[in-house]
Amino acid sequence: MGNNKNVQIMGIVNVTPDSFSDGGQIDNSDALLAQVEKMIEDGADVIDIGGESTRPFAQPVSLEEELKRVISAIQAIRNHFAIPISIDTTKAEVARKAIEAGADIINDISALAHDPDMIAVANSHNVPVIMMHMQGTPRNMQNNPTYDNVITDICNSLLERISWAEANGLSRDKIIIDPGIGFGKTLDHNLAILKDLRQFISLGYPVLVGHSRKSFIGTIIAEENPKQRDEATAIISAHCAMQGVAFLRVHDVKRTVKAVRVARSIANGKVS
Repeated sequence: MGNNKNVQIMGIVNVTPDSFSDGGQIDNSDALLAQVEKMIEDGADVIDIGGESTRPFAQPVSLEEELKRVISAIQAIRNHFAIPISIDTTKAEVARKAIEAGADIINDISALAHDPDMIAVANSHNVPVIMMHMQGTPRNMQNNPTYDNVITDICNSLLERISWAEANGLSRDKIIIDPGIGFGKTLDHNLAILKDLRQFISLGYPVLVGHSRKSFIGTIIAEENPKQRDEATAIISAHCAMQGVAFLRVHDVKRTVKAVRVARSIANGKVS
């Protein structure tokens, strides 16, 4: 893992025209490969490819359109780089074809609930699965998210999905959990999650946090432009790393790696 020390940095590559942060930027294979190469040079451990925007109020895309966006991208990356690739999708057919094209991990924001065939794809290909908590769907999740106790409710929901997945054949050591920052969460909910990350880690599964450039950061620092939220994102990344998070899913890999290195060096009393 090189310089990241106990935390894997996942670089976000969106091949969607409407992603909240970098939509429409990757419109040809040269641009795609240049972005991936830079992320690898900056210290990325995994590349996460998504072909359907999951920003608040996003509209779903068809299977055909999602396949068109992601499969050629994955093939191009795999033809040039050996880095692990995760496919960010809720559709079993997209996951299956992505794995056949060279993807290594399924990143499912529905925690395998959206498509009943997803569990079979995960099992048959024996790949890790990132299971995320989301209240509602991208189209309605930010309307009025409420919880009795946000940490307990998310933990219980994740445990319920994990129990179902394991009962349906998914190996425990293939499961990664994501509390789902920004997915059916208010600013206060997101801050509570970040404050109590150890509660999720205590469930016994590697934890992924995907906070990069999200609107709650913009609210805290009064910054409407997502690309101007990278410094604040890096600060949160350092906090997450010190809590014991296993994966950080981010847009700006270089800043994240630097922030994590500084935090680790402080914690260890020497350069890490």
